[in-house]
Amino acid sequence: MHIHLLQHGPDHGPARLTDWLTSMGHSFTIFHLYDQELTPSVSDSDALIVLDGPDRFIEQPPAWFKAENKLINRYLDGQKPLLGIGLGALWIADALGSVVALGTYPETGWHTIHLAPESPIDLPEQFDAFMWHRYVFSLPDDALPCGGSEAAPLQGFSWDAGRVVGLLCHLEVTQQSIEPLLARHSLEAERRDFLQTEADIRQSPKRFDALAALLDRLLSQWLRPASL
Repeated sequence: MHIHLLQHGPDHGPARLTDWLTSMGHSFTIFHLYDQELTPSVSDSDALIVLDGPDRFIEQPPAWFKAENKLINRYLDGQKPLLGIGLGALWIADALGSVVALGTYPETGWHTIHLAPESPIDLPEQFDAFMWHRYVFSLPDDALPCGGSEAAPLQGFSWDAGRVVGLLCHLEVTQQSIEPLLARHSLEAERRDFLQTEADIRQSPKRFDALAALLDRLLSQWLRPASL
């Protein structure tokens, strides 16, 4: 399969996603929309991944968002798999008619997700994931919840029998991929609510390794129907 990935900023790359795609024999193309690259055509790929991006794009969509939003809606209206992460999930939820708004508590760092009983995605009942968001979404019509954290009870959704998945949390990050975020965004010196310090985030590097197996389970289930 050939997968298109839409990237919205230099700090929000695909991280482990491309390693997984390569290891599974898939090809991919990354479109750096923030660097004036044009959105691709639906016909040129078998699936689409909409990556994370700066929160400010929710409040002030960039000039190229109109074209990306059109592409997202074409995927929603079609039959090809669509995955959104962070900002990408927020934009997909919005296209499905959800309410997108500032969450009661922003989340940074490592937080525990409890799998929803009705989640169609087979993941552990409880696992830690990396968070970096202020905005949340409501559950789209005809979608199933994937799980939630203490600060954000809805961390993800599955729509159209799992063909479309949106996740606020990050299973794709690596210790190296978050370095640009930490370098560019100063965190609180002390832990506050659901905002972790840089020291908290770096405390257990093995947490990043544990995400690899979770990402594999998620992506394998997401792409399996289209691969048959």
